[in-house]
Amino acid sequence: MKRQKRDRQDRAYARGYQAGASGRSKDLCPYQNLEVKSEWLGGWREAIADKQQGLIR
Repeated sequence: MKRQKRDRQDRAYARGYQAGASGRSKDLCPYQNLEVKSEWLGGWREAIADKQQGLIR
């Protein structure tokens, strides 16, 4: 069961990163579960930071 939970969180992080990299707003997070939403926002923040550093176009 923990593996399934981790996979969901990993997927949320990756989708958040993709959203941030494409310039979408963090308000568009599709998750309601606090743990999963937190992972999505973490990915989003990382992508925004990478964009500001010039690592992503």
